[in-house]
Amino acid sequence: MNHLAIHNPATGALIADVTADNASTVAIKAARARAAQPAWAAVSLADRKACITRFRAAIVAELDGLAATMTAETGKPIKMSRNELNGLLGRIDFFLAEVDAQLVTETVYAEGGMTEQIQHTPLGVVANISAWNYPWFVGGNVYIPALLTGNVVLYKPSEFATQTGLAMARLLHASGIPDDAFIVLVGGGDVGVALQAQKIDGMFFTGSAATGAKIAQFLAPRMVKLQLELGGKDPTYVCADANVKNAAESLADGAMYNTGQSCCSVERVYVHESIYDAFVAAFVDTVKSFKVGAPDSEDTYIGAITRAPQLEVLEAQVADAKAKGATLLVGGTRLPGPGNWFAPTVFSNVNHSMELMREESFGPIIGIQKVSSDEEAVQLMNDTRYGLTAGVFTPDEARAKAVLAQVNAGTVYWNCCDRVSPRLPWSGHGDSGVGLTLSTYGIQTFTRPKAWHLRQA
Repeated sequence: MNHLAIHNPATGALIADVTADNASTVAIKAARARAAQPAWAAVSLADRKACITRFRAAIVAELDGLAATMTAETGKPIKMSRNELNGLLGRIDFFLAEVDAQLVTETVYAEGGMTEQIQHTPLGVVANISAWNYPWFVGGNVYIPALLTGNVVLYKPSEFATQTGLAMARLLHASGIPDDAFIVLVGGGDVGVALQAQKIDGMFFTGSAATGAKIAQFLAPRMVKLQLELGGKDPTYVCADANVKNAAESLADGAMYNTGQSCCSVERVYVHESIYDAFVAAFVDTVKSFKVGAPDSEDTYIGAITRAPQLEVLEAQVADAKAKGATLLVGGTRLPGPGNWFAPTVFSNVNHSMELMREESFGPIIGIQKVSSDEEAVQLMNDTRYGLTAGVFTPDEARAKAVLAQVNAGTVYWNCCDRVSPRLPWSGHGDSGVGLTLSTYGIQTFTRPKAWHLRQA
């Protein structure tokens, strides 16, 4: 029997040892899900919505405990764990409000005895390999609309958010979702590989670009619907006319929130040379005000790094930036003590020869680069293999739109950053992935259109 040890990244302490899946148990669970899907799809939409409504209520009832579990296994500061769960409620409300309209059979033509209709049918068995940094957001973006639209879900939480994934299953099943309509697969990469080998109708993955590419290559010959939400190297440009203090405070939060472990964290900042020094000073002052501490403390802002190997990535980016002439203004080192800790880190005088400005950091580290014009900013913002989000700070809406129209990104921000709305699609360019979640399109993605040609005899 396989086991998965779960450790607290803030202390290194063992939290739990849980039974893990293997190739054999994954195949058994996939067969159960396949057998259960027709019956779940036959349940009325009203009843499926009622289950998700009860699931929402269960989250509210257990919110503090669910937040504590997430904080213990990911190192996310407790306030941010509660923020994530509270934010999920609005996403659930959106899906519940919009799903009816997305499943209505459309009559697109009716004339001369011929009727043409579009029916929206479930994909079938949806496989979801999810992420640890926002497990409730990332998972809920997939399994909630998938279940509402009549699919069954094989859900593999990240091994760094296993207990959170098991809590999701417990609450869903208690809310009326059949045990075989939502099945958790426990384990690491080997379990994810075993899941890909099953007969599935859709694979929804959130994680690194490297792993996403491997999944795409593996599934390509089988023509399985594939959706990949991958990384980012998200830039923001601060124009010469921007409010320096407001921009610095907003972007420091955008870079460091969740200890910088967000795919849409601000990872590159470009600032017009006329306000560069003032901006950098205000940015550093803001970062210095962020409290590093125990994730379960109410006043902690910077928590632990969830994955220990990421510390080496951050150290390598620091060393590379220093070697190539960047100026370290604050941080730059691991912090002492047990667990995975890295100091909030800010560099100025950076450029695109540095890994810090090219490769995803996924930690509390940022580089700030000086630019001389909007044109230079656009060129640098697009100098990346990623294209998830991008932003501009300026009081001039026309200027912001002119810049952002030229930037290759799935989501753009004017005078804000690191924001996700259930009403808008979440997608990316390049190595940031293919497909989308959220919005009404993120409901439709779990359906396939069936074309009906109906002629009266």
